[in-house]
Amino acid sequence: MDSIHLSPRLAAVASFVPKGARLADIGSDHAYLPANLLINNKISFAIAGEVAKGPYENAQHEIVRRSLTTQLEARLANGLAAIKDEDHIDTVTIAGMGGVLITDILEAGFSKAKRFETLILQPNTDEHIVRTWLNNHQYKINDEVIEQEDNHFYEIMVATEGTQSLSSLDKKFGPVLRKQKTSVFVAKWQKELDRIDTIFENLEFAGKADSPIYQEWKNKYQQIQEVIK
Repeated sequence: MDSIHLSPRLAAVASFVPKGARLADIGSDHAYLPANLLINNKISFAIAGEVAKGPYENAQHEIVRRSLTTQLEARLANGLAAIKDEDHIDTVTIAGMGGVLITDILEAGFSKAKRFETLILQPNTDEHIVRTWLNNHQYKINDEVIEQEDNHFYEIMVATEGTQSLSSLDKKFGPVLRKQKTSVFVAKWQKELDRIDTIFENLEFAGKADSPIYQEWKNKYQQIQEVIK
């Protein structure tokens, strides 16, 4: 992967970025995402934010390599602190982190009155935590997609300012994803069913088939079955 050829996961993130956006990519690593969008004339300006020196230097190298120094700037900063008011950023992407870390970054910015028109988020874990944060902070999930790379499944969500009331099912499975029920979505949750089957076997072997924890897993199993059927 490079800034010319994005992975399916990052390509999906890129597809949601509005035309002409002023973008901040937080946790940008090599700055492949903003560089790709600028090379393809999709956005007008971008910040590549990184909290660690190594990835920050990687981003700087890519910016020079692609001759993007007037349109893309790498900044060494923690989360949304990389964004200055004079940047006039309207779109933020955060991809490839755990859901808890993503919400921590958003919450830290929110506490300093940093709000943006569009958030495009790709958590590696705890997607329900991200959706809950968006729901509680006046962001509406307008679209979602799920991509598979090898044995990993990645959910990407795009949210804009607005109100929305998500149900517990929406938060866990995605308000858009659970309605679309794509083959990749079903494959992700079938993999989870297979994992729970192993848990059942272990609990039964331990003589805990009548335990509350067994029933709790059984409820989760049935819920997933109902969503993907």
